[in-house]
Amino acid sequence: MIRIRHALLPVLLATVLAGCGSAAGQAEPGAPEATELRYQGSVGQVTFPELAAELGYLGDIKLKWVGNTISGPQDIQSVATGQIDFGGAFNGAIVKLRAAKAPIKGVIGYYGSDKESFSGYYVAEDSPIRTARDLIGKKIGVNTLGAHHEAVIKEYLKRNGLSPEEIKQVELVVVPPVNTEQAVRQGTLDVATLGGILKDKALERGGLRPLFTDVGLFGPFTAGATVMREDFIARNPQTVKKFVAGFAKAIDWAQTHPKAEVIAKFEQIIAKRGRNEDASAVKFWKSTGIAGKGGVIAESEFQTWIDWLQREGEIRPGQVKLTDLYTNDFNPYANGSAS
Repeated sequence: MIRIRHALLPVLLATVLAGCGSAAGQAEPGAPEATELRYQGSVGQVTFPELAAELGYLGDIKLKWVGNTISGPQDIQSVATGQIDFGGAFNGAIVKLRAAKAPIKGVIGYYGSDKESFSGYYVAEDSPIRTARDLIGKKIGVNTLGAHHEAVIKEYLKRNGLSPEEIKQVELVVVPPVNTEQAVRQGTLDVATLGGILKDKALERGGLRPLFTDVGLFGPFTAGATVMREDFIARNPQTVKKFVAGFAKAIDWAQTHPKAEVIAKFEQIIAKRGRNEDASAVKFWKSTGIAGKGGVIAESEFQTWIDWLQREGEIRPGQVKLTDLYTNDFNPYANGSAS
């Protein structure tokens, strides 16, 4: 069985600290600020910075794509070690990495769950699994450990009366998201974690039913933030301000424009960037899922996971402070204006 607790941090701390001060592209004191930001993308999807660049919201800032990722923890680890300049993950994963002394800070919310865009935990239609207790001894497929889905699953189990020892008997199995649906249909997994376009395609094919959803547990919420290294922010404050402002405007654009217009723009971006990828998935896009206008981060979006991680024994009380985890200082929507 894959143990849930070992998710992110034991092997990262030395790597992260070794990476301190090594981030490429950071200006020396008094030198011009960086104008090219490195990042990882997602196959067949468009990130909000990519949308911001297409809409002309980033000014003279250029984005440099260095590859793709399917894991938020991996993305923010790459920021912490200086391999990329910005990346995003579930807020709980950010708390854990920050607790390991990684010099990162959230600057804008970038994904979440609402009534249109959410993650669900699905079983085969004829599965005997009906309740949380039925999950004892069963396998749930997730894209990574130590992130959004692990936290939601464990909260669901706890709220439904399972003891810590019983929760340990629920096995989380790391499976690439594109393979999760097939695995539950074949019986390799008992439960499939599905979100976004992969969820919509799977449900369109039929034969699956939901056991629970993240939005059903927590209501609408912004679940993850984009982070940057603190030394990068300190050395490049104007670049960060322009980047976050453009990022926020792109989120607001997607929050306020018709769905068909957003999808058309995503398709255009994918076609132009020439990465030899299938753009059909974006047709299923429904909403940003982001609770705050322009990605403004709410205190509760981190405090919820600080409390949860303390309760789970993953971090000590007082080990991290809210003020260390995120800032809205660069987001023009934080004061109610996008000017």
